[in-house]
Amino acid sequence: MNRQRLLIGGLIAAALLIVAGLVLLPRVSRAQALSGYIEGEPLYLAAPSAGTVTAMYVAKGDEVKAGAALFVVDPQQSSDAVSQAEAALAEARAQALDARKGQRPSEIGVLSANLAAAEAKAKVAQTTYRRTSDLAAAGVASRQQLDDARAAAQQASDQAAAARRQRQTATLGARPDQVRAADARVDQAQAALQAARARLAELAPKAPEAARVEDVFFRQGEWAGANQPILSLLPDARIYVRFFVPERTLAAYRPGRVVRFACDGCRNGLTAKIVYVSPRPEFTPPVIYSRETRDRLVYLVEARPSVRLNPGQPVDVEPLEPER
Repeated sequence: MNRQRLLIGGLIAAALLIVAGLVLLPRVSRAQALSGYIEGEPLYLAAPSAGTVTAMYVAKGDEVKAGAALFVVDPQQSSDAVSQAEAALAEARAQALDARKGQRPSEIGVLSANLAAAEAKAKVAQTTYRRTSDLAAAGVASRQQLDDARAAAQQASDQAAAARRQRQTATLGARPDQVRAADARVDQAQAALQAARARLAELAPKAPEAARVEDVFFRQGEWAGANQPILSLLPDARIYVRFFVPERTLAAYRPGRVVRFACDGCRNGLTAKIVYVSPRPEFTPPVIYSRETRDRLVYLVEARPSVRLNPGQPVDVEPLEPER
């Protein structure tokens, strides 16, 4: 009988231990390391127009500094456009300078001769008009002849006045509005030149920051389409430790806090600064939340490591304690 009681008591104790273990195990596991991995966000560099890759200065796995040359895509057409824009700018500047100088001596001489001829013609036309007027008063010339002589004298007088104004403005240079128009053409030509140079530079991009060449998609001599990535860069600043935290401990994680993590083959004491906490859970449960379903909620957290690591590498993140 005593043995049966001991056996029953032992079974009850074992059952209680199992139940306690099932209840307490999730709570104990909360203090375990959080699983995560290293993730990289590469930069994809391309050319805005299609063409042959005429030069490739880097290879897969190379380390490049900020401003380093990477590749060139058929710059001939854009280079010709730059030369054309430079010539147009030089022409516009010459015209603006000429507008301020006025006419050359030889051109002024021609205008003076034209003025003399116009004044002489006007004088003859005026004399003819007076003679015809006298003849018309004597009844010798007709009314039509008088009207023709008057019109010819008026036309010759207007031509002489126009030649006189042209001769006067020749020594003073162009009018202010013409000078402004010439300056505007210079500004327009400068803008066109800057745009042409920018298009040429886009065909030979530079590294925006220090990075590793993650991959090269086109080799020298191959044809690349417009806006098609030619290579990808992986800057150190775009490598993150990504891990997931349970909903119940989410309050302890905010941008700026530092977490400790470990990975296979890495040195001890690695740290990363949190830069992003997802506002939404990765696995959304049914509409109604309960204590059990809330344990399934996990949130993505991104932290920037203090050392260089390889994307895809698994890590274990030490959980943070709530802030006091």
